Amino acid sequence: MSVVKLYNTLGRKKEEFQPLKKGRVLMYHCGPTVYWTQHIGNMRGMVMADLVVRTLEYLGYKVKLTRNYTDVGHLTSDEDEGEDKMEKAARRDSLGPEQIAKKYIQIFENDIEELNTRPADFKPRATETILEIIKMVKTLLDKDYAYETDLAVYFDITKAKNYTQLSGQKMEENIQDAGKGDVSDPKKKHPADFAIWFFRAGTHAKAMQYWPSPFKSKLVKNGEGFPGWHIECSAMSKKFLGETIDIHMGGVEHIPVHHTNEIAQSEAANGMKFVKYWLHNEHLTVNNKKMAKSEGTSYALSDIKEKGFEPMALRYFFLQAHYRSKQNFTWEGLGASQIAYEKLKAFMSRINEEQNSHGPNFQFPISNFQLNPKSQTQRRNSKLIDNYQKEFITYISDDFNVPGALAVVWEIIKSDLPYSDKKKLILDFDQVLGLGLDKIKKGKKEVIPAAVEKLVVERELARQNKDWARADDLRNKIYDLGFMLEDTDGKSVVKKK
Repeated sequence: MSVVKLYNTLGRKKEEFQPLKKGRVLMYHCGPTVYWTQHIGNMRGMVMADLVVRTLEYLGYKVKLTRNYTDVGHLTSDEDEGEDKMEKAARRDSLGPEQIAKKYIQIFENDIEELNTRPADFKPRATETILEIIKMVKTLLDKDYAYETDLAVYFDITKAKNYTQLSGQKMEENIQDAGKGDVSDPKKKHPADFAIWFFRAGTHAKAMQYWPSPFKSKLVKNGEGFPGWHIECSAMSKKFLGETIDIHMGGVEHIPVHHTNEIAQSEAANGMKFVKYWLHNEHLTVNNKKMAKSEGTSYALSDIKEKGFEPMALRYFFLQAHYRSKQNFTWEGLGASQIAYEKLKAFMSRINEEQNSHGPNFQFPISNFQLNPKSQTQRRNSKLIDNYQKEFITYISDDFNVPGALAVVWEIIKSDLPYSDKKKLILDFDQVLGLGLDKIKKGKKEVIPAAVEKLVVERELARQNKDWARADDLRNKIYDLGFMLEDTDGKSVVKKK
């Protein structure tokens, strides 16, 4: 396997990837809160994670991917404060929370399928993992990392080891950020302590989703409540991947709060390292501004399609920026990506058409007629193919540099390699790029009469012998029979007039 270097947010540097178990990768990716249609910024995050998975699998690793659905308990802010997003959506759409989740999970699944992302191996929902969540909360209480009030069960961040290791913040700064606004619970020990279980009391007394628990509150019976957002991911990751995993990926906005809290509670509960490598993708902006519903720039994939663009043109657009770099979306930029993607498809279609445009007795390029299989041209082509493969692997192995890898494809197209070699290389590389080039339809098969095939072969041999007068004469005879020749990339392509 090739040496893979990735940027680990935990150490803030590139590191050589060494999985927990040789040849295997356990990866958790933060999925959506399913209260609304996901915008293209979220879609970019999904494509970036897909490129990581595809790269690792291309390089020979077996990846087990878990992506969760948050269908309960994620309040307005990352600090788990404010109004519940699922309940707000339920009132907006006049549906129950379960119906809301089902509706927007299906939209999300359809969108990422249209963007040709590799499906996750596990797609857990928070509401289906309540027992595991309760068990982890109980463990934290038993180990004295958490405490109960009448409103919630909180994780005590002062008990966590190196709480700000991921964000790199000073504890004082983290406390200040987490403590902004009014403290809703007067019995909370520390402003930055975060809820791992909310009781159905106080501002959450009318919560629409709740479960009984062993936790105690004077304000509710049977410990009724719902989980905090952060604890959900820790419990789901443990259930489907284990206590320690190789890679955890998500957006940069999750670094200071959500992922920081995941590390604290997971390592406290499990007594071991949670994640070896943290990967974070940067944001997508629109016209160099943050995407905003108020400004009408929070575009969904459906908006892209309504404008006449293919979903795969959007994927091509995403491929042009590194996952750790911000990317600016404009309609002009998407238009340029659509043109480039159409050119790529047209090239693949042309290869398929030309390989399919001759009869069973006609072969080309003309090198097929040469007796020496180890000709200078073939040796040169073999070396060129090897160089392209090495260049492509070098790019993707260097922190998933897909823009560089995409450029290699265009180098191949411009090269003078035989079409058959170009096709094999591009389709091989598309296992990472995911542009669906293997689905490009072949052109209609064109039957070439035997008489024409014979003349084409004779003309090619005449050209090899540099008998240009005879070659021109044979071209004219072919034309008189209703066919024309195009000499391209060292080949003679036969087409009807």
